[in-house]
Amino acid sequence: MKSFQSGKLISQGTYRSFQPTLINREWIIDNPEVLNLLSQADRELGRLDMFSHYVPNIDLFISMHVLKEATQSSKIEGTQTNIEEALLDRNEVAPEKQSDWEEVQNYVKAINFAIHKLKELPFSSRLVRETHAVLMQGVRGEKKTPGEFRVSQNWIGGVSLKDAIFIPPVHTSVPELMSDLENFVHNDFILLPELLKAALLHYQFETIHPFLDGNGRIGRLMITLYLVNKGILKEPILYLSDFLERNRSLYYDNLMRVREKSDINRWLIFFLTGIIETAKSGITTFDAILKLQKKTEKVIQELGSRASNAQKVIEQLYQNPVVNAEKVSRMASISLPTAYTLIGQLESKGIVREITGAQRGRLYVFDEYLKLFR
Repeated sequence: MKSFQSGKLISQGTYRSFQPTLINREWIIDNPEVLNLLSQADRELGRLDMFSHYVPNIDLFISMHVLKEATQSSKIEGTQTNIEEALLDRNEVAPEKQSDWEEVQNYVKAINFAIHKLKELPFSSRLVRETHAVLMQGVRGEKKTPGEFRVSQNWIGGVSLKDAIFIPPVHTSVPELMSDLENFVHNDFILLPELLKAALLHYQFETIHPFLDGNGRIGRLMITLYLVNKGILKEPILYLSDFLERNRSLYYDNLMRVREKSDINRWLIFFLTGIIETAKSGITTFDAILKLQKKTEKVIQELGSRASNAQKVIEQLYQNPVVNAEKVSRMASISLPTAYTLIGQLESKGIVREITGAQRGRLYVFDEYLKLFR
């Protein structure tokens, strides 16, 4: 990729926008570090994907992975909702935090929508637009044409075009650039490893910035959708936002380095490092979940006649580890007084912990499980 040229600046009168090079073309990988990391990333993804075959009821745990991704990806964009708050109902969230909470919930809906839609619709601009519409519905960006590519200039950083850090391509070139990106995704004649195609896909999308708002979240979600669509992962169990949030400055610096210096190798190295670290973290998490399951099942059997009801509750807690007495009552189809008794027993066994300290409206958390996703 020594000959790669990222694009050029084009005068738009009072400012200059960046016009990226089309990516639907042949690519030659000649960097040893990239090739070495690619091999490692393939191995780790293979190990992670194995869990989708052997973990029982994996859909329960995927929901927590999705919630963590929604929280971390939204955090990159400035929201302050943590994973504990994201698990609450809206009326349990402080009024001043409800807008951030809604954005995280919308991202959860967008992820679930996209993953479901991928079963009937190929990875495409249409899928991206429809997912964007779900993401932006009813939140702060809802007036910025949800589900539609922009028809005006946007920018990144600064308060105006005059002091922007980066100005994406002019809006009239967005359809052509997105069409090129879609053709790149489906061009089987390009003999480029799928992980590198995913890296280029993300870089190009973030550079095009086709929407007025929500580009970062959609761009990061596209990585997972691509890997599932191409069969690299059987289930959507890898999300990069936690890695990108922890390395936020380096993430933005590497994207800008491509645009300014055409250093695509540095971006590929960063991206593959993220895949490796995230896959390893996912493997550790799934392994810990299996161990926790066995440990919890042994404790539940000590509850005697209440073990069956406790099992129903615990299974639901793997999907949402924050609960109150009313929810326990519905989960186990038991009366409210019986639910309080069952919660007391789960608390005495150290399975759940009360987190409000209040006399009313008490909330309990499956703490040992939630810690695996913090």
